[in-house]
Amino acid sequence: MPAAEIVAPAAEVSFWSMFLHASFVVQAVMIGLMAASVWCWAIIVDKTLLFRRTRRAMDQFEETFWSGRSLEELYSTLSERPASGMAALFVAAMREWKRSFGQAGAHLSGSFMGLQARIEKVLDVSIAREVEKLESNLLVLATVASAGPFVGLFGTVWGIMTSFRSIAASKNTSLAVVAPGIAEALFATAIGLFAAIPALIAYNKMQGDVAKSQARMESFADEFSAILSRQIDQHAGDRAA
Repeated sequence: MPAAEIVAPAAEVSFWSMFLHASFVVQAVMIGLMAASVWCWAIIVDKTLLFRRTRRAMDQFEETFWSGRSLEELYSTLSERPASGMAALFVAAMREWKRSFGQAGAHLSGSFMGLQARIEKVLDVSIAREVEKLESNLLVLATVASAGPFVGLFGTVWGIMTSFRSIAASKNTSLAVVAPGIAEALFATAIGLFAAIPALIAYNKMQGDVAKSQARMESFADEFSAILSRQIDQHAGDRAA
């Protein structure tokens, strides 16, 4: 009999067929990894748009702030709507400035140093809040990036164990019998890497973006604190005179 007649036709090996023929545990691992991948991509898209809006808002605010517009006028405009980034820092510091002058009035002359310390504290707290907003959900990317390959490896090990038990039960060690089970098991690792690699790249990139935004806000906070400090000194001098 010719060799071509005794070779069994190769079974179809596609992604869908590998998933359907995998064991329940391996299928659960694959579904979990795919769900994690979708979640990561949703976070990546959302954070990309957020960082883009934040950079644009910072650029616009810096342009307006250094244009020579009065602080009172700028505060009146920004305090009427929700602010973020540098605008949030400016509004929080100006609110503390106006609250202190409004409450203390003529008796503020002995607490100018306390006002300066409070404004700096308000700026630090505002920066921490803005950074927290930017960093939200980034931990999910870090978790998937670090745990995804190991979860996929668990599915692979489980699938190989299942394949070896099937081989032992059938007592058939031909490649046609062994290969599909091994391929189904390795598919779990492939999905784990598919979820982890984009998450790792996006996490590193976005952590860099957070650091840049934080540096810009800290630089503005130092400059704005110096401006308010000069005004505090001026008020203290006027009251002393």
